[in-house]
Amino acid sequence: MNRHNACRRAAAGHALPRRRFLQGTAGMAAMLAWPLGANAVVKESHLALPLSSSRVDNKFELTLARTQVNFTGTPASAITLNGTIPGPLLRMHEGREVTIALTNRLGEVTAAHWHGLKVPNNMDGVPGVTFPGIKPGETFQYRFELRQSGTYWYHSHAILQEPAGFYAPLIIDPQGREPFGYDREYVVMLSEWVDTPPEKVLANLKKVEGYYNDRRQTLPDLHAELKAARSPQEREAIWNERVAWARMRMDPTDATDGGSQWQFLVHGQRVEDNWTALFKPAERIRLRLINASAMNFFDVSIPGLELIVVQADGQNVRPVKVRELRMGNGETYDVIVKPTERKAYTLFAATSGRIGFARGTLAPELGMEGEIPPLGPRPVRTMAEMAGAHGGGHAAAPVPQAVAAVDPHAGHRAAPAAPVPTAPPADPHAMHGGMKGMDAMPDMGGAKAAESPADGVKDRLTYADLEALTPLRLPTGPAKKIDMRLTGDMNRYIWSINDKKLSQATFFEARVGERLEIRLINETMMEHPMHMHGAFFVVDNGKGERAPLKHTVIVKPGETITVHTSFDEPGPWVFHCHLFYHAAAGMVQAIVVK
Repeated sequence: MNRHNACRRAAAGHALPRRRFLQGTAGMAAMLAWPLGANAVVKESHLALPLSSSRVDNKFELTLARTQVNFTGTPASAITLNGTIPGPLLRMHEGREVTIALTNRLGEVTAAHWHGLKVPNNMDGVPGVTFPGIKPGETFQYRFELRQSGTYWYHSHAILQEPAGFYAPLIIDPQGREPFGYDREYVVMLSEWVDTPPEKVLANLKKVEGYYNDRRQTLPDLHAELKAARSPQEREAIWNERVAWARMRMDPTDATDGGSQWQFLVHGQRVEDNWTALFKPAERIRLRLINASAMNFFDVSIPGLELIVVQADGQNVRPVKVRELRMGNGETYDVIVKPTERKAYTLFAATSGRIGFARGTLAPELGMEGEIPPLGPRPVRTMAEMAGAHGGGHAAAPVPQAVAAVDPHAGHRAAPAAPVPTAPPADPHAMHGGMKGMDAMPDMGGAKAAESPADGVKDRLTYADLEALTPLRLPTGPAKKIDMRLTGDMNRYIWSINDKKLSQATFFEARVGERLEIRLINETMMEHPMHMHGAFFVVDNGKGERAPLKHTVIVKPGETITVHTSFDEPGPWVFHCHLFYHAAAGMVQAIVVK
């Protein structure tokens, strides 16, 4: 089936016809993780295997190699772990020491980063920073004690390997009982695929402005908008906003760097493959959601079911009922759903830029399909977003004394601006750019989502909704304050922190056990999911000592979020945007902990 036709039919609300055909090793089915000495098994089925069929172990063997796959009808080269995309699930137990032997069959240095895990610095898996990396033909043995539980994942932190297929789920079972019950559980790993090799994707993004953006403003668009203006004042406002966008070196449609070439996957399976997780009516189903996408946020919903959020980034939170949640790259959420009817429910994961979607199915038997909801309009940014119109989003206005945060918007330094013309030229053809009239970017969580509806179900999860079950106390004493300004130039595809790429930056410094107060100040017009290695963020959200812990935090355009953290282990710890090509283009820093 042509993917574009599939998307059009899905957007119209029609179920897709089932098709089953060989896709190489990548898209045939869900995977099991087996103990030491066995390879991952790929079943020729679209049936997801519940976690009850996987084994908990403390020794694993992984082999990294190049494998030919076919997601699009065209063979392409991928990087696989034990022959699969995603790689095998590693299921472990809190409190135990684990060993993971990774053999490199590639022709380049590699490494595995254990996303969200607190490990010794030399086990963190960042070549050239925490260790030299794993050379071709070598086997490296990771060894560390598990100090936490929850849903995590692992992926490459070497060169451009992650979007080529090097990513996989990782589950750590807790020592004690969990504070919520469920009858069945599944891992739902969301990702993407494009046949173009990652190095070529990055080169394209840097070479041609908006290379994959087929929604960019055009001169005819702008001409039509100016012609339709109902007054000179409206025309002037249109022109001034276009010039302001030029000053920002971005485009209102830059909601995502991807385009129509991207395939979106649920555990390695395409829309038409219909990844299916089985249930019995009235069972409580736990879904361990992981956004392993290189460049896309997902808005996840299951029409007809409430999502009860019980964990965020592996950490227990007070249950929150929502209809939809937005997942930034690198984030994980555990939700419980309770299907009562004997019918198929669609797990719908629309990209935030509305360039496509991934879908799966919850059903009482294999072969069933639910209706796929409309994808919705593609977003267009407005300058109002940069003007601080996000107060009701992820950051919370009342700052708890327990974490003593500063005003999140105080001292916000905007990008340098050139003078704005006061009127457009008489001839609209003399201008460049344009803007299509479309709905604004879906809110990351504003006043509507923050309300308490009568049925107790929120439209969309926000960080303000997250409340840790266990009180947390940060180290006492004054905090060392760090400002991290998220900066960049979309047109030239240069991304940075405090206007400097990693190669130009002076690393931040801290001491083991020292309390850090970090302000994440987004001066760009794109969301950035910022990920910290070696520690969790305590997100100031008005919950005091029950503020949530997260290892990845979305910072919206024009937004400032204050977080606190403390490191248990010495070493250089990397901090970066988890939009893969943003990090590859320079949005990386490090904190050297002594």
